[in-house]
Amino acid sequence: MLVNIQPLDRVFLELGPITIYWYGVIIGTGVLLGLFLAVRESERRGLPKETFVDLVLFAVPIAILCARAYYVIFQWDYYSQHLAQIPQIWQGGLAIHGGLIGAIITTIVFAKVRGLSFWKLVDIAAPSIILGQAIGRWGNFMNQEAHGGPVTREFLENLHLPEFIINQMYINGQYYHPTFLYESLWNLTGFLVLLLLRKVNLRRGELFLSYVIWYSIGRFFIEGMRMDSLMLTDTLRIAQFISIVLIITAVVVWIFRRTKGLAKERYLD
Repeated sequence: MLVNIQPLDRVFLELGPITIYWYGVIIGTGVLLGLFLAVRESERRGLPKETFVDLVLFAVPIAILCARAYYVIFQWDYYSQHLAQIPQIWQGGLAIHGGLIGAIITTIVFAKVRGLSFWKLVDIAAPSIILGQAIGRWGNFMNQEAHGGPVTREFLENLHLPEFIINQMYINGQYYHPTFLYESLWNLTGFLVLLLLRKVNLRRGELFLSYVIWYSIGRFFIEGMRMDSLMLTDTLRIAQFISIVLIITAVVVWIFRRTKGLAKERYLD
């Protein structure tokens, strides 16, 4: 039986020749909300009010460029034949790991220039980053991308999902796992966990390392369900490999900083 389900309109607003897509609006909303939270927290931690506003002005565009470059590099067989599509980020294709690399490098340079602690900055930013990721996944939802393998409508109904999510997961005659939703919920839970860890008063840097570990664990398992992954081998996805590397690196750095006495300051100091 044919099912006639129309996907949600990807366009948020059209102003003459200018088209604004939901994908960009949702990602922008995540950035702004994360910035708001980081600015409030940075003031409580004794930093100038403009610190994170200045950082975001550099970090966000660099992160977007790196996220796109990362994606394009690993899909070069396609983009080498479609060069005009490389700048079309509203179509999707922003790799979060590439964005994180760009943002971290920018923060290292920013901290050095401003004479600030890199670890203090990323500790403050960690909850904002993972909240922005939780919100940003809904941009994938609007584009009907970052979904998992085929499922039945009954399966989705048994998850007690709203009708609009179930319908949006109907793509080219087939229902799919809403892996965007799984990761969004995982990240939202991580956001709450990080807020609780603030009160535990971990040593400086460990809140950010907790974010890296939490996000990477969820990403590893959820990535294994997706159908649009960038592949490293026939069975291992690039995002899964990077997640393993990040978890190991975060644990090693955590232990190294403690054993070498490099993490004496605490978050609430």
